[in-house]
Amino acid sequence: MDKYMRSWRQEALNRGQNEAAIYIGDKVLALSDDDKDAFWLAQVHFSNNNFARALALLSRSGLIVRSTSCRYLAAHCYIKQGKYELALATLGEQNPDHLLPSDHNSRRRLQHSNGTKTKHVTLRNGHTLSRKDRIEHSEERERDRELEKDIKFEAAMCHLRGLCYSKRNAFDRAKECFIKAIKIDVQCFEAFDQLMKNSLLKPNEELKLLEELDFEMIRTEDPALAQEAAQFTKLLYTTRLSKYASPAALSDATETLSTHYNLSNNPDLLLSRAETLYTQCRFREALAITSSILNCQTTPSADDTTTLTLGHTPNLYPLHLACLHETSSHTTLFLLAHNLSQHAPHEPYTYLAIGTYYLSTQRIPESRRFFSKASLMDPHSAAAWIGFAHTFAAEGEHDQAIAAYSTAVRLFQGSHLPQLFIGMQHLALNNITTAWEHCFLAFQMSSGSLNPDQKLCSGEEDGDENVEDVGEEEQAEYFNNEPPRSRVVPPPSVTHPATSAGIGTGGDPLVLNELAVIQYHQANLPAAVQLFRQSLNLASELGWSPSAWVATRANLAHALRRLNRYRESLGELDECLRICTGGGSNSGLGRTSSASGPSTAGMTSAGGVEGRNLIGSLHSTRGLVLLSLERAQDAVLALHEAVRVLGGDASGGGMAGTLLSRAIEVWGLECRRREEREEHELMNARMTTREMGMGGNAFARTQQRLGKGYGKSRVNNEGVEVGPLTHEEKLNRGLDVQAEGMFDRVFRRDRNREGGGGVSTNRNTGTRSAATSSVTRANTTQLGPRATRRMDPFME
Repeated sequence: MDKYMRSWRQEALNRGQNEAAIYIGDKVLALSDDDKDAFWLAQVHFSNNNFARALALLSRSGLIVRSTSCRYLAAHCYIKQGKYELALATLGEQNPDHLLPSDHNSRRRLQHSNGTKTKHVTLRNGHTLSRKDRIEHSEERERDRELEKDIKFEAAMCHLRGLCYSKRNAFDRAKECFIKAIKIDVQCFEAFDQLMKNSLLKPNEELKLLEELDFEMIRTEDPALAQEAAQFTKLLYTTRLSKYASPAALSDATETLSTHYNLSNNPDLLLSRAETLYTQCRFREALAITSSILNCQTTPSADDTTTLTLGHTPNLYPLHLACLHETSSHTTLFLLAHNLSQHAPHEPYTYLAIGTYYLSTQRIPESRRFFSKASLMDPHSAAAWIGFAHTFAAEGEHDQAIAAYSTAVRLFQGSHLPQLFIGMQHLALNNITTAWEHCFLAFQMSSGSLNPDQKLCSGEEDGDENVEDVGEEEQAEYFNNEPPRSRVVPPPSVTHPATSAGIGTGGDPLVLNELAVIQYHQANLPAAVQLFRQSLNLASELGWSPSAWVATRANLAHALRRLNRYRESLGELDECLRICTGGGSNSGLGRTSSASGPSTAGMTSAGGVEGRNLIGSLHSTRGLVLLSLERAQDAVLALHEAVRVLGGDASGGGMAGTLLSRAIEVWGLECRRREEREEHELMNARMTTREMGMGGNAFARTQQRLGKGYGKSRVNNEGVEVGPLTHEEKLNRGLDVQAEGMFDRVFRRDRNREGGGGVSTNRNTGTRSAATSSVTRANTTQLGPRATRRMDPFME
């Protein structure tokens, strides 16, 4: 009868008939009075959200004290009811450290029953096991299975202790409980998920934990598949690691699971891929993946818009909302927030979606209200806390933003982003030393490495002078005459150590950009150039989008400009413009810059007003560099383009307009100087021609050599036309033609006089030469102006 009733009970539960399962299960418990039947019935009550009935059932006959599984279920019921103190009292505050992998007393028995030994056991005397021995061996295996269940429940109770401690904001003890839970039972995914989801571990700590887990203890029905199951589980856990830790390991794990196990369309793997793309600032590609996850409905219903936005894992929505915000998809964001508010009003991600929409449309007070609501509903939502702090930063409330970011630092100890944002706020407040400390720590947390004992290395190929090798006075002069005491300690060079598994760690290039900006503002230009270059190199190694780092490259150009390395600066600016105008994607995480110097990072897109401001700033900086290279004409063209992009004119275009006006003045001054220089060279050539007795043809060749052509266009030294003549140039060249004709006539008349007089003596020759010179000067003085006024075709 017991067997029949248990079968009926299980069938009712499989069909979802919970009331029938409870009714039959109560009768089975009355017939058998077995602890296993009591635990089964309590589980049905727990699944049906009847936590009080489950606790009342478990409290009978001392089941909580006698059974590990019943104690676990009772504590879980208390947690569901919000009674964390009672749950912790039921569980106890001590973790079962004796079950950790370092103690092999019980683990060896489990490994023995996992198929590591042969089925045919031979005794020492050479005889095989008898029937009675086989029965005893079967009983031993049964005891091992019971022991394994107890170990799994002990690991689950460690997970529940961690939940209780996290509710009490004791995050250090919660992290310790989660780590012990996953080490005791590597299949306790809930504990591993809490560590990854709440960012309780740093990226390098995550890699270390993954290597310490004993995946070989996983048991399967077929012992031959145990090793493959262990490797498969490790690959699944690898996809949940931080995307800054080891991109190569993440890529290999995703590729293996997608190809060998046909999980390419699995939502969790797609979400992991989208997170990687998001950290690489490839927002449109990440948005395409998250949208495909939302659109994975195979049977469309009458209301497709509603069904496509519901029924997905909650981890999907923060990433999808962030991608919509970065790509400025305001309409899609509004529709998603509207559908979630109608059909999922009790979910935290609904208020997160509404707050993100208001933040994207610059309605900061409304955005702050909904972010606050989301953080109250889910205190461990990193996106809600970061968004709440962003609203204060958007309004310039730096102190309140720092307070909100500090709360995020306490809640998410393994994430480097709150530390980075705090450093940016201190930089905005000009607290340089504090900003450096937070950004320095942020890079270390993002799995980068900065060796504080290593001296500054400029990292430049041309052998820049090391600032540590010069004196205080020379340093002050080198840093734009700033006092040496105003500078912070120069940064050490950045290295990327390898983990114990031989996997190189990366880091966040954005943090390196902020460190470089701090050095730039402290006039430590060689260090700033080094860090800017390392940021770009690291971003390239990690596969980040080039369009996301246009402003970092522009910041590098500013630093090179201040070091008087104008040609390198011009090359970086040309590369920025190439990427912006067609060499990169349409969106990215930019850092706004100006012609006066770099600024800190900000969330921008390449299109719209902010994109135009970035391109206009690049043209302005390029014009400034060209002015420094004494290429005034090219500078005028670049600054004119900047004014056009920014919208304005030379008188009202802001900094670009001011620089354009100045460039035009410099260009005009250079043109006047060039004309004076050419006129001076022309007069010297004329005097040389007159003294040497050269004819008109030789004089014309001299003019052509000087670049003064007679056509209707301007001719350079190589004889190539470079542009049409202006009216002033036509006038000057007309005067030159008339003066040349006059000189030719004077020279011919003098030659005729000398030829008609015959050969003279030396004395008469000297007298005649002096007289000729006098006549020539007189004719030049008297006839030149009259001839010019009479024969000038441009004045008539």
